[in-house]
Amino acid sequence: MADFDLCIVGSGAGAGPVALTCAAAGYSVVVLEKGPWFTAADFTKDELACCQRSVYTPRLADEQHVIEEEDRAGGWQATPTAESGWNFWNGNCVGGSSNFMSGFFYRLKPVDLRLRSTFGPIAGAEVVDWPIAYAELEPYYAKVEEIVGISGRVVDHPFAEPRSTADFPYPPTAEHPIAARFDTVAASLGLHPLPTPRAVLPHAALGRDGCAYSGYCGSYGCATGAKGSARAALLDKAIATGRCTIRAHAKVTHLESDATGQVTGAAYVDRAGVRQQVTARLYVVACQAIETSRLLLLSRGPRHPNGLANNHGQVGRNLLFSAGGSGGGDLVYAGLSPAAAADLREVGPFVNRGLQDWYEVDAPSLGGRVKGGTIDFLFEHPNAIVRANHLKWSDDGRLLWGSALKRRLKAAFTESRRFRFEVFCDWLPHPDCHVRLDPMVRDRWGSPVARVRVGHHPHDVAIGRLLAERAEGILRALGAKQVASSTTGAPPANLQAGGCRFGLDPATSVLDPDCRAHDVDNLYVTDGSFMPTGGSVPYTWTIYANALRVADRIVARLGGDRASPRTEESAKTRA
Repeated sequence: MADFDLCIVGSGAGAGPVALTCAAAGYSVVVLEKGPWFTAADFTKDELACCQRSVYTPRLADEQHVIEEEDRAGGWQATPTAESGWNFWNGNCVGGSSNFMSGFFYRLKPVDLRLRSTFGPIAGAEVVDWPIAYAELEPYYAKVEEIVGISGRVVDHPFAEPRSTADFPYPPTAEHPIAARFDTVAASLGLHPLPTPRAVLPHAALGRDGCAYSGYCGSYGCATGAKGSARAALLDKAIATGRCTIRAHAKVTHLESDATGQVTGAAYVDRAGVRQQVTARLYVVACQAIETSRLLLLSRGPRHPNGLANNHGQVGRNLLFSAGGSGGGDLVYAGLSPAAAADLREVGPFVNRGLQDWYEVDAPSLGGRVKGGTIDFLFEHPNAIVRANHLKWSDDGRLLWGSALKRRLKAAFTESRRFRFEVFCDWLPHPDCHVRLDPMVRDRWGSPVARVRVGHHPHDVAIGRLLAERAEGILRALGAKQVASSTTGAPPANLQAGGCRFGLDPATSVLDPDCRAHDVDNLYVTDGSFMPTGGSVPYTWTIYANALRVADRIVARLGGDRASPRTEESAKTRA
């Protein structure tokens, strides 16, 4: 007899919805998380802990990746991240990287799921349509709004996606005075400013406190529970049912399988270094894209000699990041009225503004009508150490010292405020962007680490540049000085998807449309790995929505909802 009905490996955005749905339906769930179990009390606004030391992520000397980048000769140069310092961990703890997200929650649009049908093939890219339509995801986007708590305001704009509800269940979080100025300027340019939906509660609700508006949100854990992390919004409720067990410090080394190809157990090492195993009727892998592919490749068995679910060599292929770029300009206090300058200095409220006017765009130089993307606007992160480290370099790359550095620091911190934008556009699936096992480098448990090739398609950079140029124009219209931007093919390590794409054909996909492995009947993957294309928005809302969709399929397979009203009432009392 199995230990649990369901075993989930990982505890982030792909895991939380499944754990809550199945536990609430009356099934026993165990969540195996490699990292520690922090609570809101552990999430102080400490820049050293958050961003300068490995407090919420592993030490690279213990756990790293090997990254392959294209060199000038057209080959690939592999460098362990313990040498480069390039960190692809985004939060190894209960709740995963959702603890540290900024909470920009945009939905995909119908066109995102039909990229090939709408725009045609792109040479050198492995673009495909999704095996499901937007209409199948839409009810789950709406469900996320309610159970995770998404704040915002629906407005009309040229590429608005269909909705089953009229508006968000929570009003927008408090907005900085710059938002009104942005709206006026954008409207004068014929654009449609879009309030950014956020997975942040503006006031106490859902058993959590509202936002404290500290100014330190992205990259930091939330001390009030306002941020809709998988831990605060979903796993805490799953535990309250009495049917969900979370085992922190449980490093899963591999999944075991038998002669029929079914998964028979999850082998893990506990905090004391003791090797353990847990068994379940069904298994879910949700370790974030790179680590999910790695775990499957490590999980060899009699029917899976090249790794679990990899009999067609698809695991690890078509890894996605998010293309785009970023830029900014200085809003200078001099010349403003004292009241306007004071407004600009205010820290805490969100800008909450984006643009999707160029989600599709006519670009003759790129072949006609092409997929564009989203531009989100925000202030520079207030992290003082990071900002100062950037400022020590002059525009021509020289290291500044003494009075020159002092003047620059004084100007940046006291005489202006940096207003930024981030561009999100499709990272086209590419044959040279994938995950394999490194033949030499191992982690502290003796397992091969992930070797990640990060090749990109030049189309990604061209679209990012097009959108960045338009964003620069908006900053100039706002009166910003020193406007500049950067668009490269380097991947943002915090935005990962793909590697186990879902589809109809086992020869070209790892998962079926329900995110069950084609050749492993009792295995599902519910993090961003399932995505064949990434769209032009951050991924978390889509991961949440799809995980809820798959969770319903899992409950039906386990036998349907069997939680009695009496049991549900008891769970509420315990919570």
